Amino acid sequence: MLDNSFSFFNHLIMSLQQSATLFYFSVGLLSLTIGSFLNVVIYRTPKMMEYTWYHDCREFLADEVSNVKAKKLTAMTLSKPDSSCPSCNHKIRFYENIPVLSWLLLKGKCSQCANNISVRYPLIEISTMLLSLVVAYHFGATAETFFALILTWGLITLTMIDFDHMLLPDQITLPLLWLGLLININGTFAPLTDAVIGATVGYMSLFAVFWFFKLLTGKEGMGFGDFKLFAVFGAWLGWQLLPLLILMASVVGAIVGITLMLFKNHQKEQGIPFGPYLAIAGWITLLWGEGIWSWYLEKLL
Repeated sequence: MLDNSFSFFNHLIMSLQQSATLFYFSVGLLSLTIGSFLNVVIYRTPKMMEYTWYHDCREFLADEVSNVKAKKLTAMTLSKPDSSCPSCNHKIRFYENIPVLSWLLLKGKCSQCANNISVRYPLIEISTMLLSLVVAYHFGATAETFFALILTWGLITLTMIDFDHMLLPDQITLPLLWLGLLININGTFAPLTDAVIGATVGYMSLFAVFWFFKLLTGKEGMGFGDFKLFAVFGAWLGWQLLPLLILMASVVGAIVGITLMLFKNHQKEQGIPFGPYLAIAGWITLLWGEGIWSWYLEKLL
């Protein structure tokens, strides 16, 4: 049975390697479907976390909150309840949930109540497809593409959740961390030793910055999720590219933060999520990091 599975997988890889059209079409179609699923993950994961936190707190503080009116939260998973319109609760039919196409055919409106459907949903689907095709073009029909796609989809999810809620859920960061170490047993993206050191240095470096800043100012400059995300990139790419990654993320984050404060009345006390900039810099480093780092060191020296 296992031999048959490996044989099928090898045959599939060979077919994709022989036909670039089939390869890119398959990646594009798959990533559009994944993009639709990512919309669900982005929307529901924070709500699932809130539901768990709330009920854990009520259980822990049972006596203290016994007379407090319970907050109504709906239990959900990634599959239940069925997707519905937030305005009229119309159950979304399967043909109303085709990536991008359904949004266009419905003209961005609910078929029942005609309320607007956010353009963000098709944009995430299209972005997922485009980024996936860039990964496929860069690595070709190889195992690296398969794993890099998983990382790309995870980063899209983390970026949007952090923008919305300033959260980087462990449910996503930790599996990516362990997967990075696992696939580098064979040195897929970096030697295993470099990956283990990278995961450790990635986490501990931002952990140290966090405590130094807190001791100096009394404020928390970043969240623990940022440490874990930086560790993810250390596990995938090794420790050598982490300086480039944090440099790019910091520069972009600083530019965006200053721009928000100057042009959008963004309060200085209001937090700015760092995870999206780490994710963007990490994705760029995954594809072109070695070339960029070599060019930078050459110019520096």
